[in-house]
Amino acid sequence: MSEILFIAHRIPFPPDRGDKIRSHHVLRRLADLAPVHVATLAEDEYDRAEEQALAAIAETYCLARRSKPLALAGLEALATGKPVSVTAFHSPALDAYVADVLASRPISAIYVFSGQMGQYVPAAFGGRIVMDFVDVDSAKFEAYGQNKSGPRGWIDAREGRELVREEARLAARADLSVLISDNERDLFVSRLPAGVKADVRTMGNGLDAAFFDPAAAGTARELAEMTGPKIVFTGQMDYAPNIEAAERAMDSIMPLVCKEFPSASFHVVGRNPPERLLARHGKQGMFVWGRVPDMREWLKGADLALVPLDIARGVQNKVLEAMAMALPVVLSPGAATGIPARDGEHFRIGETDSELADAVIGLVRSQERAQAMGAAAREWILAEASWHAALAPLADWLGFPGGGLRDAA
Repeated sequence: MSEILFIAHRIPFPPDRGDKIRSHHVLRRLADLAPVHVATLAEDEYDRAEEQALAAIAETYCLARRSKPLALAGLEALATGKPVSVTAFHSPALDAYVADVLASRPISAIYVFSGQMGQYVPAAFGGRIVMDFVDVDSAKFEAYGQNKSGPRGWIDAREGRELVREEARLAARADLSVLISDNERDLFVSRLPAGVKADVRTMGNGLDAAFFDPAAAGTARELAEMTGPKIVFTGQMDYAPNIEAAERAMDSIMPLVCKEFPSASFHVVGRNPPERLLARHGKQGMFVWGRVPDMREWLKGADLALVPLDIARGVQNKVLEAMAMALPVVLSPGAATGIPARDGEHFRIGETDSELADAVIGLVRSQERAQAMGAAAREWILAEASWHAALAPLADWLGFPGGGLRDAA
């Protein structure tokens, strides 16, 4: 029986951040098709604690620790002409595991999650290869480089240039490359060098609407104890675009909201916030909570989600989760990219700080309107955004037409 090798840059457990949510559901679908072997990395003790969950689904696995200092990865990248993203995620343990699995098991297909991990696919492998780039990392680093000056701007601009070459190499090597939205797919294709032939398609994200259901969650005690409008921003808070979005909300949008509603509060919820955000906790209505046990409790306890992302790639799970929880969402055009819901009905888009603030103020003033938008958002999620539909093409892409033997069973 044919088997699958799944290579991912982070352990797909717990599914509590954008990339892990997608990789988690992909892995579960692969395990429905055939025995799956997993090569992945752990970044901290929280990741290590999920090893049992990985062992329960994988036929075999290697969970290596990613501990290489970024400075060392940068020096290796300069010496080898590779992107820092590639050297930072290189592990001799994963190299050895992949070689052993391919030599000893009937692997007919490899699914690579994230471009950093394409380095583990050997040139001699003759089965099918699906590269899940998710979004266009090279464009993201180019944007970082344009927005920064000095050494950091140079580093990010170099990373963007090197990633363009790596993305082209991997797309040409793979049988199929997938991106999270049509916009990301079109951008990816537009950046491929002339002469590079690649089959590039879209595979969107879904959402577990049975889990993200306001009827299935309580309210965070910290929010329940507060009065006034409660506005939330969620995400992985060591991710630069999320940090910048939170600061934009604190510095430029919430002051406008607070002129109308002095008791309004803004809540940043998500793991690993930097010190510069933590230092603002409890000041002028701004709160930074870090990692929480259940994000649903914070979405249910809030009156509104504010997502003013300037640099946004792919589909924002934080938006889908808030919508599923029937929470009205005010967001930037970038944060709405790849979500074909209707502005003004399922969420409210604002481009400038004043437009975003006005949208927040309007929804806070009209609870009836806010509740209607939240209800319409959840209905849209239920109708349009299931994981079953999103992952339906995987069987054919990986060479299991009609599903694998496990589907048949």
